[in-house]
Amino acid sequence: MGNFDLLMQGFGVAITPMHLLLMVAGVLMGLVVGVLPGLGAPNGVSLLIPLTFSLDPTSAIILLSSMYWGALFGGSTTSILFNIPGEPSSVATTFDGYPMARSGESTRALTLAFMSAGIGALTGVIVITLLAGWASNFALRFGAPEYFAVYFLAFAAFIGMGSAAPMKTLVALTTGLLLSTVGMDTITGSVRLTFGYSELLSGISFLVVVIGLFGIGELLSTVQEGLRFRGVASRIDLRDVLKTIAELPRYWATSARSALIGIWMGITPGGPTAASFMSYGIARSASRKGKAFGTGRPEGIIAPETADHSAGSCAMLPMLALGVPSSATAAVMMGGLMIWGLTPGPMLFATQPDFVWGLIASMYVSNLIGVVLVLATVPMFAALLRIPFAVIGPMIVAICFVGAYTVSNSTFDLWLVLLFGLVGYLFSKLDYPIAPLVLAMVLGHKAENAFHQSMVLSDGSLGIFFANPLVSTIMAVGIALLVVPKVLAFGSRFRRRIPVE
Repeated sequence: MGNFDLLMQGFGVAITPMHLLLMVAGVLMGLVVGVLPGLGAPNGVSLLIPLTFSLDPTSAIILLSSMYWGALFGGSTTSILFNIPGEPSSVATTFDGYPMARSGESTRALTLAFMSAGIGALTGVIVITLLAGWASNFALRFGAPEYFAVYFLAFAAFIGMGSAAPMKTLVALTTGLLLSTVGMDTITGSVRLTFGYSELLSGISFLVVVIGLFGIGELLSTVQEGLRFRGVASRIDLRDVLKTIAELPRYWATSARSALIGIWMGITPGGPTAASFMSYGIARSASRKGKAFGTGRPEGIIAPETADHSAGSCAMLPMLALGVPSSATAAVMMGGLMIWGLTPGPMLFATQPDFVWGLIASMYVSNLIGVVLVLATVPMFAALLRIPFAVIGPMIVAICFVGAYTVSNSTFDLWLVLLFGLVGYLFSKLDYPIAPLVLAMVLGHKAENAFHQSMVLSDGSLGIFFANPLVSTIMAVGIALLVVPKVLAFGSRFRRRIPVE
C-alpha cells in the first residue's frame, strides 16, 4: 500500500469529532503557551502529557502535536505586536515584524507571518508524507551497531552543527547522559548514582526534568529580566488580510528557499530556532534591499516564519522513523510515546500504522485550524499579555508543580523540579543549550543498551561499528560532523589573521 493510500486511511482516523475537538483545544492551549513568555512548546507539551494518560495514544499525540503548532503560531503574535518572542524560534521575526507593526501595518505583518507559517508547516508535512515509508523501510536494516551509530550521529550533529559553543553542548549532552543512567541498570542489575535515595532506584522521571528545566527555569529567567509589554494595535482587518495574501506570491523565492532550509534543519538536529536565524540571514544577503532589513521588510517576516514551521514539522520525521528526536519538543513527545508503551522507530510504522498515519494526517488539519484560530484570537491574546506578570507567574508555577506531582504522586519529584529549575536557570544564564540535555536523557538509555548489545555481539571489539558499509558510513558522517566544523572555523580564523597586502 502506497503512502497516499495510508494517508487517506490516516485522515479517516484523524477527522473524527473527538479528534477535531482535540485539535482545536490543542491549538488554543498552544497559542497560550506560545504567547506567554516563560512557557514554551517543550514545557507546554511536557505539562500536558500527564493529563493525556486517560486518552488513547492516537488522541494523546494529536493533542500534543496540535499544542506544538499552536505554540509556534503564538510566539509570532507576541514577536510582532510586543517585540517579545514567546518562543526562541520567533526571535528573528521581531527584527522586521515589530517595526512593520509599529508603522501601522500590524494586520499585514501578522498575516505575512501566519500564512508563511502555514506554508512552511504544509511543506514539512508533505515531506514527512513522502519520506516516511522510505525512512522506516531503510531503518529496518538496522541492528544494534547501526542504532548506536545513529545515536552517535545525533550527538555529534548537536555538537558540530549546534548554535552553542561545542564544549557547552558537550557539557549539556554529558549531563543528560548521566541523568539517564541514574537507577538500576537493566543489563547488569547494578545500582548507579542514587546516593542512597530509594526514590531514585527507578531513575529520574523524564517529565520531572523537562518541567523543571523548561518551566521553572524559564520562569526564573523571565522574572530576573523583567517584562514590560509595549503593544501596538492588534485589530484584524479582513480587507488587509486578503490584500496581504494576494501579495505573498511575489515572494515565492524567499518562501521556497526558507522551506528548504527548514526541512534540512528539522531533519538534522539544527531545530526551528537555528532554521529561522539562518533563513533570515540568507534572505537578507540574497535581497537587493538587504540594507532595509530591520525596518519592516516583508521578506524579513516570511523567511524566518516559513523556516521555523517547516523545521518544526520535519523534526517529527526522524523521531517517528528512527527514534531520534531532532528538537527539544520532539524529544518530549518521544518521551510521551515511550510512556504510553510505543517505541518510535521503523517497527512503529509496521505495528501501529493507524497511529502513525493518523498523526501525519492530523498535522495537515491542525495546521489549517491553527492559521484560522490565530487570526481570530489575536485581539484576545493581546489583551491576555496585558495581565500583570505577578498574576501569570504564580499560575505557571502551580501548573508546573501539579504536572510534576501527577507523574508518580511523589513529593520527592517536587524537590527535583526545583533542582532542575535551578539547573535550567543556570544553563540559560551561562548560555548552555538545554535541547542537547533533553536529547541525551531520552536517548541515553537506548544508546547504552545498543552499545552493550554491540559489545556482546563483537566480544568487546569496537570494530563492529565499522563492520559493514552502512554502519561505517553513519559513523564516518558522525565523526565528520564533529571535526569538519572545527576545521572550517579554524581556517576562517587563520585567514582573518593573514595581513592583506
